Amino acid sequence: MTQIDARLRRDVHDLGELLGNTIEAHLGAAFLQRIERIRLGAKRGRSQDEDSHEALLQVLQELPDDQLLPVCRAFNQFLNLANIAEQHHRIRRRRADEPLPFEERCIAELLERLRGAGHSGAEVAQQVAQLDIELVLTAHPTEVTRRTLIQKYDAIAAALARADHDDLSATEQQALREELARLISEAWFTDEIRRQRPTPIDEAKWGFAVIEHSLWQALPDFLRRLDGELQRSCDQRLPLHAAPVRMASWMGGDRDGNPNVTARVTREVLLLGRWMAADLYLNDINRLINQLSMQAASPALRERVGDADEPYRILLKQLRTRLQATRAWAEAALRDEPAPSPLVLRTVEELREPLECCHASLCEQGMQLIADGPLLDTLRRVNAFGLGLARLDIRQDATRHTQVFSELTEYLGLGNYAEWDEARRCEFLLAELHSRRPLLAPDWQPSADCREVLDSCRVLAGQPPELLGSYVISMAASAADVLAVKLLLKEAGVTWPMRVVPLFETLEDLDNAAPVIDRLLALDGYRQLVGDEQEVMIGYSDSAKDAGALTAGWAQYCAQEQLVEVARRHGVRLRLFHGRGGTVGRGGAPAHMAILSQPPGSVNGQLRVTEQGEMIRFKFGLPGVAVHSLQLYASAVLEASLLPPPVPEPAWRALMQRLAERSVQLYRAVVRDDPQFVEYFRQATPEQELARLPLGSRPARRRSQGGVESLRAIPWIFAWTQTRLMLPAWLGAGQALREAIDAGEADMLRDMMSRWPFFLTRIEMLEMVLSKADGGIARFYEQRLAEPALWPLGERLRQALEQVIETVLELRQNTTLLARNPVLDESVAVRNPYTDPLHLLQVELLQRTRAQPDGSLDPELERALLVTVAGIAAGMRNTG
Repeated sequence: MTQIDARLRRDVHDLGELLGNTIEAHLGAAFLQRIERIRLGAKRGRSQDEDSHEALLQVLQELPDDQLLPVCRAFNQFLNLANIAEQHHRIRRRRADEPLPFEERCIAELLERLRGAGHSGAEVAQQVAQLDIELVLTAHPTEVTRRTLIQKYDAIAAALARADHDDLSATEQQALREELARLISEAWFTDEIRRQRPTPIDEAKWGFAVIEHSLWQALPDFLRRLDGELQRSCDQRLPLHAAPVRMASWMGGDRDGNPNVTARVTREVLLLGRWMAADLYLNDINRLINQLSMQAASPALRERVGDADEPYRILLKQLRTRLQATRAWAEAALRDEPAPSPLVLRTVEELREPLECCHASLCEQGMQLIADGPLLDTLRRVNAFGLGLARLDIRQDATRHTQVFSELTEYLGLGNYAEWDEARRCEFLLAELHSRRPLLAPDWQPSADCREVLDSCRVLAGQPPELLGSYVISMAASAADVLAVKLLLKEAGVTWPMRVVPLFETLEDLDNAAPVIDRLLALDGYRQLVGDEQEVMIGYSDSAKDAGALTAGWAQYCAQEQLVEVARRHGVRLRLFHGRGGTVGRGGAPAHMAILSQPPGSVNGQLRVTEQGEMIRFKFGLPGVAVHSLQLYASAVLEASLLPPPVPEPAWRALMQRLAERSVQLYRAVVRDDPQFVEYFRQATPEQELARLPLGSRPARRRSQGGVESLRAIPWIFAWTQTRLMLPAWLGAGQALREAIDAGEADMLRDMMSRWPFFLTRIEMLEMVLSKADGGIARFYEQRLAEPALWPLGERLRQALEQVIETVLELRQNTTLLARNPVLDESVAVRNPYTDPLHLLQVELLQRTRAQPDGSLDPELERALLVTVAGIAAGMRNTG
């Protein structure tokens, strides 16, 4: 065991002990002893001790109703504390004899490699300055923990950081232990589960809180480190205007399948962002006013403030007045009490310019050190967060736009737009886009659904352009789908070229992506509307649900290659937007690995990617963790741009195509064609109950009826994760790989792993998810919850799971999973004794729920069920 492992285990033990003390004080020694018996029984059960397993089941089944909730809470809280300790140890202070983690070294090592590969310092610095990484926070309902509890967990992490010193006195150590005990007690006595389903406004506030409490500090810290590495390696500085990373959001803008996101909600979220941004900038400006007491100033600054003493303070107080006016205006607008003021900041340049004037003056007067202190940090925040903290994207389904034009064309006597072919639609839309007269008749009365689409576009027209990101079209299938949105925005009064982004999601859509974009870019008159850049979104979740993870991954790779070629032919800069989730089944992978596995030429200095659900907290919840995540993103995008991966050899492509074709065939044979599959899924997983629980503002289904195809990708993944079968990540892939090995292609597969980052990433992510899978737990769900007639299907699925494990081990030439990743292996092993009881308790609660005639459950038991969901999510770390 390394010194790092020992310190982590010590912290996990200490936090667990403090939690135990809290539980004992609240519920008594006998209850705590029962918890410990359950934990030890689960640990022994892991060693295939059948008697211990049965004894554990007996203990759990005999729990009275009033003890189910506290038992669930105990294991859930321990898992969260283990996560806090692990997260802290990713960023804790390293001793001189301890190696730096990769996240700390990645940029410095990459810059050295780039210089060694012949790139000049100036060339590297220019590429860094032009990095364009946009992280898009989304509210997909896989974050089940309440914001108030997250804040307590952050405080525990901060206390661990303060305790991470060898020179603390006994008094200081005792004070920190008492603080940790108090914080853990606060967490124990706090409801960990929200009682009501969050609204889209609640979700947006949660996203803003991540920025306020973590990214606000982390982003300038990251840029300060990046600037330092550039100076050391390239003798260059990061330019003042550089913004390698920006933030965007879908929270309050994603209306695809969510009737709760309305035009009014979008307007309110935009105003909240303005209010919170003004408030955070005010804090910065007040600190700068206190700091910048200098007298010497440039003529440019003197011209603005006259001969006054302390000229910097004068200019910054003027900016403070404007920020106060902006905050007051936003607050009044949120109450629907508009209070217009000429002092309200309308553009980000109005915020940036006074700060740049101060910075230039300080540098000119020989005070570079002061200029590059907190003032530079604030300037970099302005570049990254703008006027609204995060640019808001809008997402809507293509059929909603078609519905608007169908109603409109019928009203105008032109026929039914929905029945027109693609050519006629494009001709009509382009003509109207270039027409100077309005299209919408003032006396037209559209349906409520169409009015909502139009109202949303009008809200966008009333915003400063820099508050908005992209308008994403779900289920886009044609060039007309893009033109339709451009026309709706024009008619609503949007006068700037807002990015309109088709999202290609299913396997068929991905295969059709390049031809659609080719037709779009070839249309006469389209380029003058949008310029020389086209954004395209690649969907990972629905494509994996549609075709299985392996086939979807290859389809995404091929689609990107083809889109790069289409953009090159048309002379257009392609911006790819990756709609990834947190799990392998939704395109999830460690950021660094995922970026370096993209096709050559597809990154090209820029990346737009969604950050979803609980992964936002795991990647960006603490400032130190967020800095690491930002460094990983920046180094990977830079490397993929200047040292791109190799083009796959023809033989690799041919084999990958065969694997993809066979994998989707095997996957759909189960998911689509097995008549028992949907019923098995509903009975043997908590899918039905997840739909009822207050996890997010969106409905779990796109339609109230239907099979797997009607399910959103998130509950589809979430349910399989809860049972540990992890089916979406491996179904089809294992047998396809097995057949390739049996056909004598093992050597080529290993060659692909060693020299093709895309294929290596697929296998490593498959291995990671298999390490978290557990056929025994899945069987337990099945046999306690599903009809016996469905058990043979479950047995076949578990046999397929064992086969894919054996196949991956053979391919990797290892005897155990994660042999090359002992840290993750240890992490999974440490959590199992705490997640296992939660699985067993969840099944017990599901049985009791389903035994009720109406499926109802006592509110406390329903809360216990949700606590098990949250605990298992914490144990798995990536749920949906």
